[in-house]
Amino acid sequence: MRFIAIADSDSYLKWAAAFLGALPSATERELILVETPVLPSEAQRAAALAVGGVDPDRLLCLPLHEVLAVLRRDPPDAVLVALRGPVAAVLIRLTAELAVRPVIVTGLPGISIPATRKALAFRRQADLFVLHSRREIREFTRLSRENGWTHRFALATLPFVEQHTGAGGDDLVFAAQAVVPRAREEREQLLEILLDAARADPSRRVVIKVRAVAGERQTHDEDASFPELLEDAREAGVDIPGNLVVSTAPMSAALDGAQGLLTVSSTAAIEAIARGIPVIALDTFGVSDQLINPVFEGSGLFGDAEAVARRGFRHPDPAWLADNYFHAVESDDVAGQLQALVAARRQGVLPAREPARRAGGRLRLTWDRKRAFGDADRTVSGAVALAVGTPARATVKAARKVKRAL
Repeated sequence: MRFIAIADSDSYLKWAAAFLGALPSATERELILVETPVLPSEAQRAAALAVGGVDPDRLLCLPLHEVLAVLRRDPPDAVLVALRGPVAAVLIRLTAELAVRPVIVTGLPGISIPATRKALAFRRQADLFVLHSRREIREFTRLSRENGWTHRFALATLPFVEQHTGAGGDDLVFAAQAVVPRAREEREQLLEILLDAARADPSRRVVIKVRAVAGERQTHDEDASFPELLEDAREAGVDIPGNLVVSTAPMSAALDGAQGLLTVSSTAAIEAIARGIPVIALDTFGVSDQLINPVFEGSGLFGDAEAVARRGFRHPDPAWLADNYFHAVESDDVAGQLQALVAARRQGVLPAREPARRAGGRLRLTWDRKRAFGDADRTVSGAVALAVGTPARATVKAARKVKRAL
């Protein structure tokens, strides 16, 4: 089987590389970065590829039209669309329209609870939607049916989760997130929690593990990054303990030296649990869909600032594990479903799927492409669609506002 994975941002690249690495050894595999405004830097690419076993020198970075040319020139059996929602919708539709189309596989790169309508809507034209826990399968299936959609889901163990035993160091590793929590005041409060933990035991490090440095992009745009907040605190005269450090190393490397992991809702918690490293899921800001942390309900991992200061890490309740990312590997059905779809493709009976957007015709597709790819779309048609579509969209939005008011 020939399999091509297409990614854009750092987190999707990490997942795509690990997904390829988990395929059978006889699979011919290729990894492509499609040019978008959130392309990862060289350092981010190296970190993303650290676990997946993909050679960074073999990673291609191509504009959209060249990606499509690759798919036309030598059609693969399957394509993994590992992209943010709006970009995924465009690429899935363009791939589905190829004269010889591959099986289109898609998914999300980490913890995906709560299930969201947008995640499903953007990817409804894909043949297979990969999820990573029984709970995710259950909740996404329910939401898909409620909307009258017919997604086909597959269960796969998170491919970058490494199985090890026990913590191997003394670091309190904090997995920073771009938009959790989102408010600057809450991020400042979280920094204070980390400062208190560092001051509580100067002999052991508190490591702020970030995904990007200044100038680098992430899957989600970040306001008030922790390095920025640290610098602001220094300028305000706050004494920053020497054992509070910032790291851009791959998460796997950061966990090598961890006593425990602190997070609000990062998928790094799953990586830590798999390695036997205890975790605190911080509940100082509550438990809500916006914080992406309801998944930890029932896990026994929630803890507050006091627990962080005394390094009161904990292991998850065994009853929580099987439903949340730690099902038996024999339950994974992604390989079987993928084989069945590839067989259908080779026999010419792979059914067509309904696109994410039916109305609007080619102009709307071009508009969607330009909006999703931004400056990376340098086509004349994209510029024209944006020029025509922007005032038209404003008019429609104004009309809807008037209708709601009436």
